[in-house]
Amino acid sequence: MKPDLLEYTLPELEEFIAELGEAPFRAQQIWQWLWQKRVRDFALMSNVSKELRSRLAEAAVIVWPEVDQVQRSRDGTTKFLLALRDGQRIESVLIPEKTHYTLCLSSQVGCSLGCTFCATGRMGLLRNLTMGEILGQVLVAQEHVAGLDTHLSLRNLVFMGMGEPLLNRVNLRRALESLHHPLGLDFSKRRITVSTVGLPGGLSELGSWGLASLAVSLHAPSQELRSQIMPKAARFLLDDLISELSDYPLQPRQKITIEYVLLGGVNDSLNHARDLVRLLNKVKAKINLIAFHPGPGLPYKAPDLNRVLDFENFLKAKGLPATLRKSKGQDISAACGQLRAECASIDAD
Repeated sequence: MKPDLLEYTLPELEEFIAELGEAPFRAQQIWQWLWQKRVRDFALMSNVSKELRSRLAEAAVIVWPEVDQVQRSRDGTTKFLLALRDGQRIESVLIPEKTHYTLCLSSQVGCSLGCTFCATGRMGLLRNLTMGEILGQVLVAQEHVAGLDTHLSLRNLVFMGMGEPLLNRVNLRRALESLHHPLGLDFSKRRITVSTVGLPGGLSELGSWGLASLAVSLHAPSQELRSQIMPKAARFLLDDLISELSDYPLQPRQKITIEYVLLGGVNDSLNHARDLVRLLNKVKAKINLIAFHPGPGLPYKAPDLNRVLDFENFLKAKGLPATLRKSKGQDISAACGQLRAECASIDAD
């Protein structure tokens, strides 16, 4: 099978081009065609010699994820079902904001953690995504936005789709480094967030890279409750997780985002809010509250709106920044915890 150039970092592409007997600057030209101009046909690389274009076509390929299905929500959220080179499928979600778009990226096909409120976890883990498959989601979204009648651009990336990013650390780091490259996609690290349940050693490694902001899926203020709703993630004891978060390297005024899905009657009382304040006492944190989105086979109900507002207001009154995330894409199963990579026939327009 021919190598896919989207799987190469720039230094790796320079090595590949050197093996073809070409100068390193040719790799930089090709890199720009791949990532800035989103070209998939070597013949279109006009500042590359015809001879090299021909040799590239013989020696390599450029493979984007194939768009299997596009679903558009009433609120403008767009979900992509993407087919990969081996036939596996993933989902990514493009979310419109007031001034830009945010793309929710997947890092694995499925997920091994099996959190009880998450549809992706019911799939199990099929495999990790490669660097090219992670970044290919960005190319697909950029191409989609370019075809819209809009002044908005894709500015923010969040690794909050299918999978646990820190269980795919090698390809995650390669993707993050390539995302930042000024000759490539050129995203600011301030515009990239990696969401994780928290893994021993994984948090400190992510912090040492300095390549993205951190979000932690917490969802419970006690070890006992977290063990009930996130049994595999809770093997990393909550006290140890909080200790790592307390020591996590942050820039001035930067905070760790704590994600907290409110499950009706399970973790949404004022007592839970009080315990959460105590738990995060030594962590520079802001809370992202998410009202649970019911789905097939999931054993929870949506929280009462008054309880949600009381929870939010209690955190704010205690000096803990809290925001209730506006649910987007729920009508096309694109909201938090709903991704399943299933081909559906919903037309939500």
